[in-house]
Amino acid sequence: MPERLTRAFAEALDAADELAPFRGDYELPPDVVYLDGHSLGPLPRTAVDRVRAVTEREWGRDLVRSWNLHGWIELPARVAAAIAPLVGADADEVAVADSTSVNLFKLLAGGLRLRPGRNVLLSETANFPTDLYVAQGVASVAGSELRLVERGALGSALDERVAVLLLTHVDFRTGELHDLAAWTAAAHDAGALVLWDLSHSTGAVPVDLGGAGADLAVGCGYKYLCGGPGAPSFAFVARRLHEAFETPLRGWMGHAAPFELDIGYRPAPGAGRLLCGTPPILSLAALECGVRGVARAGIERIRRKSVALTDLFVRLVEQECGGFALASPREATRRGSQVSLRHPEGYAVVQALATRGVYGDFRVPDLLRFGFAPACVRFADAWDAVAALRAVMEGREWDRPELRRVARVT
Repeated sequence: MPERLTRAFAEALDAADELAPFRGDYELPPDVVYLDGHSLGPLPRTAVDRVRAVTEREWGRDLVRSWNLHGWIELPARVAAAIAPLVGADADEVAVADSTSVNLFKLLAGGLRLRPGRNVLLSETANFPTDLYVAQGVASVAGSELRLVERGALGSALDERVAVLLLTHVDFRTGELHDLAAWTAAAHDAGALVLWDLSHSTGAVPVDLGGAGADLAVGCGYKYLCGGPGAPSFAFVARRLHEAFETPLRGWMGHAAPFELDIGYRPAPGAGRLLCGTPPILSLAALECGVRGVARAGIERIRRKSVALTDLFVRLVEQECGGFALASPREATRRGSQVSLRHPEGYAVVQALATRGVYGDFRVPDLLRFGFAPACVRFADAWDAVAALRAVMEGREWDRPELRRVARVT
């Protein structure tokens, strides 16, 4: 990068961008710089037509016959097979169903059963709160213990009582990346399983669960996979665990022969046993479009652009704006597709940016988060976002009662 960055430099990067043709695949308002892909991915244009077709033609015209006529019954497995290569898994190791929280419950409970004689679920205090809530619930019904420690104490806390180590690959606050392979090996050395939450990774950061020898994982469908608000989650169970793995939530879609309607439960082969109830076809149809978009762009190309975008954004903030502390790791290899800044008036600053058409988000107590979905974010967008941030700070636009009135916990 040149010593001083200009918008012309950002435009030159856009002109050479190998992902530039993919921006048109997403519905984006022309007056918005969208840097909130880590919360809700943008709408794939193909999803608009696909959901309309499912609604009007398949559901509206063919009704219940669509389960077979239009392949609704195979849709969960088809989407799972499309997600699998993005996380370094085989198709039979991935299931798509329910929410991330529900799948996390299944895997934590199943993981405890795979380690009889061990009764501790281990995680860090900085983990995503919902993950910890779910772990608390599992511990309460399983009669086990949830042990929470600071990140620096995780290694020493991995003892002979730990059944499952629960970690989030990309920290939701700072974007910091855990070393997936190293922590997987550490858990195995201690005789424990490891369960990875890939919600802020999948679709933005290459993940190789198989290469790392990972045991269990969950991930979100509505962030970088662009599956739409509340999109189904996915879950991963390594093939070597299939025969012994049991889920506490057993439904007819996870039965080996769901239409035989047996009274007794027989688990479906592979990760398919993680399915429970009837799959949400409209949501799955939209998610399939999002996943296919990521696959077309290519996860390696997405990561290269993510690194370049976030590096540019960090440099621009430091060049153009004072008063912010970088909360994310400076080294691009240690962060996901996210840059977090600290400022005591972070909430009001984010609200002021939104009035200028720059969408990021805020997390208590003082974090401004900016998530880059590389297939649709331009380098010029990074420049424009920082220019807006500078204008907000220089004009004290954040210091308006209507922007500071809302409770900061939102």
